Amino acid sequence: MPVRLNRRALLKYAGATFVLLAGPVAGAFAADGSLLALRVWPAEEYTRITFESRHKLIFKHLLLKDPERLVVDMEGVDLESVLLNLFGKVLADDPYIKLIRAGQNRPEVVRLVVELKAEINPQVFTIDPAGEYGHRLVIDLYPTVPVDPLLALIQKSSPMDAAAGDGTPDAATATATPDATPAPAGRAAARRAATPANRPKASRLFTVALDPGHGGEDPGAVGRRGSREKDVTLSIARRLKRKIDETPGMRAMLTRDGDYFVPLAQRVTRARRVQADLFVSVHADAFVRPEARGSSVFVLSEKGASSSAARWLAQRENGSDLIGGVNLAKQDSHLARTLLDLSQAATINDSIKLGRAVLAALGGINTLHKGSVEQAGFAVLKAPDIPSILVETAFISNPEEEARLNDNAYQEKMADAILRGIRRYFDDNPPMPRAPVARAG
Repeated sequence: MPVRLNRRALLKYAGATFVLLAGPVAGAFAADGSLLALRVWPAEEYTRITFESRHKLIFKHLLLKDPERLVVDMEGVDLESVLLNLFGKVLADDPYIKLIRAGQNRPEVVRLVVELKAEINPQVFTIDPAGEYGHRLVIDLYPTVPVDPLLALIQKSSPMDAAAGDGTPDAATATATPDATPAPAGRAAARRAATPANRPKASRLFTVALDPGHGGEDPGAVGRRGSREKDVTLSIARRLKRKIDETPGMRAMLTRDGDYFVPLAQRVTRARRVQADLFVSVHADAFVRPEARGSSVFVLSEKGASSSAARWLAQRENGSDLIGGVNLAKQDSHLARTLLDLSQAATINDSIKLGRAVLAALGGINTLHKGSVEQAGFAVLKAPDIPSILVETAFISNPEEEARLNDNAYQEKMADAILRGIRRYFDDNPPMPRAPVARAG
């Protein structure tokens, strides 16, 4: 039997998370105005608040100072359902939210006040129904100074990390230039021009961008036992990052290091921001038939997909922005044009080499779904100057493979296999030295 809380009970259970403001509760529209869900996704990069409803949410918002607050007025929403959904959603260690309080501002208008821990740059927008979600109102709380992935990458957290940055030109350059721009498209071409006979040994750190698929509002594929792709991919990617960071001459960064949503184009941007030498997107496949099994590796295709299954998978993965909730008004159209306009044939050739090395290593620990690297139009693989692959570790829709994907030992084997493939590619294709960047002053 569902639990019903009256206004006094709501006040009793409010605690530090939310406070009921004074004002009459409008109940005439409760049936249509009840929220389906309210979710909060805290992360260092930004915190997202999502309201889900059966109907499109109409809103106005205002940012206030001294103290820092974000005020959002929502029309046609039932206050009681807001309070019930708010309970326990704000964590004490949320980087940006101190508390949230809600109240009836005027008939059929609920006012939400987000008390903030720091100055923020808010994005408030709505999303039409997608996947299993209804209409959504999204509040993204970004810091006024964005988190810099390059600075995070060069911070040394242990003697082993410090030893890896042993004073090579690359390490010094990275430290001196936190605002470094993405490497030019000619970098990949220069690396290919060096033949095995005259190719110099690597004289700098080899940087790998690891991209755990999905996250936050976008769970990815879900197995029969309830396993979520976003959780499996993050766990494997974290293990792989640790192994790469422990390998001399190599380092890794994660496009996301928590359960939050990152748009596809932003994943590519973050990899280019740290001047990554490789981009590896980690996923867990799914299909309508539970007997489908095995590991796969995909690269970008400039033309058509290599198979109907590859085309279907690319369409599903490219739909992550719709499921996860991207703010279309803030998308970087210049980046999109750049990624589409630049010729990627040479980079795709390097991607295939990397894909073959990783696929061969995966074959040592799991059945291969297909014995060759496949190609399709994956949006997340469209960096014009970074060899990029998408690894489908196994089929989460297969009960046996779902169990293996949740096994710590198997996740370690998967990370080891991907690393073996990366190292094999690295041995054959060491990164070229980067041009030094002048220091200011």
